[in-house]
Amino acid sequence: MFYKKRRLFILMISLIIIVGLIGFSLRERTDLTIIEDFIHDSVGWSQEVINKPITFTTGIANNIKEIRHVYRENQKLKSSLDEIRQLEYENQELTKEMDELKELLNKSESDFLQNFDAIQASVIARSKDQWFKLITINKGTEHGVQPNMSVVTGKGMIGKVQSSSPFTSTVLLLNGFDRTNRISVNVYEEDTETDSSGFIVGYDEESELLLMEMNDNDGELEKGQYVFSSGLGGIFPKGLEVGEVVDVEADRYELTSIAHVRPSADLHDLNHVIVMDRSTTTVDEETEEDES
Repeated sequence: MFYKKRRLFILMISLIIIVGLIGFSLRERTDLTIIEDFIHDSVGWSQEVINKPITFTTGIANNIKEIRHVYRENQKLKSSLDEIRQLEYENQELTKEMDELKELLNKSESDFLQNFDAIQASVIARSKDQWFKLITINKGTEHGVQPNMSVVTGKGMIGKVQSSSPFTSTVLLLNGFDRTNRISVNVYEEDTETDSSGFIVGYDEESELLLMEMNDNDGELEKGQYVFSSGLGGIFPKGLEVGEVVDVEADRYELTSIAHVRPSADLHDLNHVIVMDRSTTTVDEETEEDES
């Protein structure tokens, strides 16, 4: 009995002390007891130990999430930029094609072509073996295209029809001409009654210029003069612009002049052309081979 009362007494005293300590600790104080300091430090250290890996892991997870978000945004931006570049390219190509078609339309409606049936065609291929010399167009004999018809763009002459099938034709460009199929030309001169004459006899691959050989005893050539087809030979009508003289030199025997002529039409970038079907004869039909 005595021991039971003693234990009850000790329990009550302990409760009173605990309540007193709690009440004492709840007061507003600036100084903590040693026990409180120990408890606070222990709890703070434990929280720091626990929170550091949690914070680190959470930070990594957030960084990964942010990186994924940035990556997705970059992919969207890259896709948008690719689409913009594609649209810009398509716009440039469409603008270029429209300009080319306008030039062809103006050319086909010009007074010069009133004596010809203009057959408009598109380039569908270039020869792999002779990339800069032969092209294939999408018009053939079923459309009225025949061999030896002249072919032009809105800027000038580019060549002649070499062969035709029912629905396609092969065109030999000016840079594929040589002495065996030379072109008779005139050089326009403002201050003279007659123009100088000569022949396109070849092409300089390095300078990408046509070679024009002048007839003997013709006038002096100058840089900047324009070269036109003479109409002799029956293939090319008179007055088709061929190109511009960029320099002149004597041949190796110094008997005549050799001029370098820049083609008026871009022979490397052809998309739409006009085949000229002559409906009336207006020039001398003498062949160029006989003139040689």
